[in-house]
Amino acid sequence: MKNILVSGGAGFIGSAFVRHMVTTYPEYNIVCYDKLTYAGNIDNLLPVSDEENYRFERGDVADRAAVERVLNRYAIDAIVNFAAESHVDRSILAPDAFIHTDVVGAYILLDEGRKHGIERFCQVSTDEVYGDIEEGLSGEDDRFLPNSPYAASKAGGELMVRAYHVTFGMDTVITRGSNTYGPYQYPEKLIPFFATEALDDRPLPVYGDGKQIRDWLYVDDHARGVDRILHAGKSGEAYNLAGENQRRNLEVTRRILQLLGKPESLIRHVPDREGHDRRYAMTAEKARALGWRREFEFDRGLEATVNWYVDNEWWWRKIKTGEYLEFYQRQYAGRLASSS
Repeated sequence: MKNILVSGGAGFIGSAFVRHMVTTYPEYNIVCYDKLTYAGNIDNLLPVSDEENYRFERGDVADRAAVERVLNRYAIDAIVNFAAESHVDRSILAPDAFIHTDVVGAYILLDEGRKHGIERFCQVSTDEVYGDIEEGLSGEDDRFLPNSPYAASKAGGELMVRAYHVTFGMDTVITRGSNTYGPYQYPEKLIPFFATEALDDRPLPVYGDGKQIRDWLYVDDHARGVDRILHAGKSGEAYNLAGENQRRNLEVTRRILQLLGKPESLIRHVPDREGHDRRYAMTAEKARALGWRREFEFDRGLEATVNWYVDNEWWWRKIKTGEYLEFYQRQYAGRLASSS
């Protein structure tokens, strides 16, 4: 695997993976393939934009002709698929885009990859396919119980990967990451959303009682985990990349405010979103057995993340306009009006 296509490589986790691969493996050719939808941002790739082993191609993973062209042009021999619509709130408002990218897109990449005889296909998935976990830890062989259109679309993509492995003998691996945070994350997700809103002394809309539990994984640890599974994972297998840092949403919110020196009076408890899972938690024993280890504990990672948003207003200020504001109004205006 020397010529690697990273689909969705201009997104949050995808761009971290591209930056990691370009600098870690100068002998590889890394091609970032991204449609540059609202969450895809070419600025995420500025740190490697001048590297000789990096290329960018704009395109849709569900566009078969475009995928075929890029596979041929760069003689691609491995695909790592990050391309996904990934925000649960948006999947509730408009599921269509999630089916298009997360399911149809995965199928097109698999089918074209099979025709071109690629050596390995790595699908990047999520802990949300397991659904709400009241207690214990989800293992890779647990059944799927997705509760949102987003989680269901990611489960659908995974099942297509499995089908291509079993039916056509494709060499495939799957990673399932827990809630990921860090620099360059589009500010609709909890940590960058609340950090940037708090910097402007705006109210922070916390869903329900804020006691939902998420397992947090720093983005650089996630990128290294995908690297490890790509190179060492057993064909046909899935691997959890767990942060093993479980925190309640309200606890995370309060810590963000503390780091910024902002008052807790900014917190507003708003009506919960539909089908909101209470808890995600996974075991990462399989990934650890391959040598993957997390480097960032949550407190250290959160402080580094919040500081990055403080120091990089140039990146997020221009994002929080236009389409972002339209989504904000649809999702939060009514809730904040009835907040406590």
